[in-house]
Amino acid sequence: MGKTMTKSQIAAHIASKFDLKKKVAVTLLEEIASLAYREAKNSFTLPGIGKLVLVDRKARIGRNPATGEQIQIPAKTVVKFRVAKAAKEAILSKK
Repeated sequence: MGKTMTKSQIAAHIASKFDLKKKVAVTLLEEIASLAYREAKNSFTLPGIGKLVLVDRKARIGRNPATGEQIQIPAKTVVKFRVAKAAKEAILSKK
């Protein structure tokens, strides 16, 4: 596996691809992230990539791994990212 791209590298790629200034590309990435955070409660979809959704987890009984003691884990809401079928096929079919 290679190294993951940094925000700066992604912005530089977008800037060169669409003939933009790097600062504009960074602003574009930040606005997409901000929009995703704001709209996650309604589920936010990036077409061809995936969807951010909120999922409610039920309360449950867990175990403290250090002592083995049972503990009550409260119900909570978590954020999940569901990868789009198109992304899975494009990534996994490269063999």
